[in-house]
Amino acid sequence: MRGLRGQRFDNTIIVEMKMTPADTVAALAALAHEHRLAAFRLLVQAGPEGMPAGAIAEALGLAPSSLTFHLQALQRAGLLGQRRASRQVIYAADFAAMNGLIAYLTENCCGRDEACAPACTPVTSERSVA
Repeated sequence: MRGLRGQRFDNTIIVEMKMTPADTVAALAALAHEHRLAAFRLLVQAGPEGMPAGAIAEALGLAPSSLTFHLQALQRAGLLGQRRASRQVIYAADFAAMNGLIAYLTENCCGRDEACAPACTPVTSERSVA
């Protein structure tokens, strides 16, 4: 995953990237904080176009400096990308990394037994992002 880090903003979407155990640990560690998890979920909801840092801070009720710290942790873990649009910094979830993480975690679900495949299907919920 190291060589493919960062969200692509040229309308090219990588469906999934191969995660190593070290990449997986880094991603899970970055997500293991309430504010970082909320920010990541918000950016997943925003889609590939992402959101400006100010809008993320406002939506989560975080001070900009605190938000920057958390977004940088997610970016170092390869879960976010960023781009500049004039004077704004736009952050977006890296969906290929997210899909790679989910694939790594469920790779051997139920010993690859087709009979329990529904157990490995993610459950959607109506919970809020924040």
